[in-house]
Amino acid sequence: MSTGSRLILTQELHASLRKHLFPGDGKEAAAILVCNRYDGTRLKLLAKKLILVPYQECKSRAIDFISWPGSYLEKAIDTAEEKSMSIILVHSHPGGFLAFSDMDDASDVQTMASLFQGVNTIHGSAIMIPDGNMRARFYREGKYSENVELVTVAGDNIHYWWDGLAEPRPPAMAFTSGMTDTFNKLTAAVIGVSGTGSIVAEQVARLGFGEILLIDHDYIEKKNLNRILNSTLEDAMLCRPKVDMFAEVIKRIRGGDIARPIHNTIFSREAVLAAANADIIFCCVDTYHARMIADRIASAFLIPLLDVGVKIPTHVDPDDGRKITDVTGRIDYVKPGGSTLSDRHVYTPELIYRENLSAKDYEDQVGRGYITGVQEEAPSVITLNMRAASACVSEFIARCFPFREYPNKRFSRIMFSLSGAEEDYIDESDIEKALNPRLAVGCEEPLLGIPELGGK
Repeated sequence: MSTGSRLILTQELHASLRKHLFPGDGKEAAAILVCNRYDGTRLKLLAKKLILVPYQECKSRAIDFISWPGSYLEKAIDTAEEKSMSIILVHSHPGGFLAFSDMDDASDVQTMASLFQGVNTIHGSAIMIPDGNMRARFYREGKYSENVELVTVAGDNIHYWWDGLAEPRPPAMAFTSGMTDTFNKLTAAVIGVSGTGSIVAEQVARLGFGEILLIDHDYIEKKNLNRILNSTLEDAMLCRPKVDMFAEVIKRIRGGDIARPIHNTIFSREAVLAAANADIIFCCVDTYHARMIADRIASAFLIPLLDVGVKIPTHVDPDDGRKITDVTGRIDYVKPGGSTLSDRHVYTPELIYRENLSAKDYEDQVGRGYITGVQEEAPSVITLNMRAASACVSEFIARCFPFREYPNKRFSRIMFSLSGAEEDYIDESDIEKALNPRLAVGCEEPLLGIPELGGK
């Protein structure tokens, strides 16, 4: 399990930073990231704001040196002070040197103490080379330096830049041991460990993720043994929590304490803060309310999100009665700073309101099941779930280790029809994106903007 720190940037912010740091003149340039933090099982620095230092205001710029006015430190302190945010000073290494120089060390000795006096919290510095690769470090109390284990940008492609590499390396290929090595340093959260979620959890366990967070409040029942992987009649008789059963299975597969079961609803502070530690969230739930929570966690903590759903719509034929209309699946990839599940109308306030009505008042209660219009206690849908779960995990692999013929931005949503033997895709640019005030806010209270999740 990896407990190392992270510096996380959105694709848009990283692109703006890179454009400024490399204007084309071969000289160093500077900027400042102002970050929120989450100090859970690991420290996460969540880049929220970018302050660019104008080239013309720098005292000196060369291929291996930059000096810029202290007024921008003061501006950063003013920005960070109210919410005690962290300040990360960033400059470029146009020559491609992927390490902090002695000159960088000397500069930090002076500036970090000043930043700490201005805002009494963690601050740091970072470098970027021309291909966008970054290294970062932070200082506790303005003087104790620690390297950030991972700088990551979760955009259409997901970039992982690990500390300790002396020079840039090409990313590992998909489906190789190099991919496994990367996943072994990451934490995956699976929200909902039932029909689809158990299959996703099985895959991420065998793909080698270093830590797997299993979040579900429910218990194993006899009626769902036909679709929850690894569940047994004994588990149902004992009414075992789904997460405990699956954590034990992962231990038998991998050994050690890879799985962490959270036997609680995702609409709880414990589960939200647990999921916030993840590097990737797989949302495998069957309610609009739970999808809203997962969506907000992804935005607040800059975590890429994959949401999967299946449905078997039916209709009434005048001659033959109720018949299957289609057998469908949907996979949405949500990048931090991109269009959200809300933007895509996966859930709406009206749907959440109707869902929260009691079963007696909710006329479309049957529509919430796998098979619309049919009250089926034990739907036999494991084949459909496996198809959707595999597509969901494969989508994550494609983002980390691109292998498709077309750019990943074309696959923000994948929809498949087993009846029509078809797949369809939606491009990220085709989705209208609303302003997202919760982006990179971390655990600002009330948590996720929901009073019921507020701290005591």
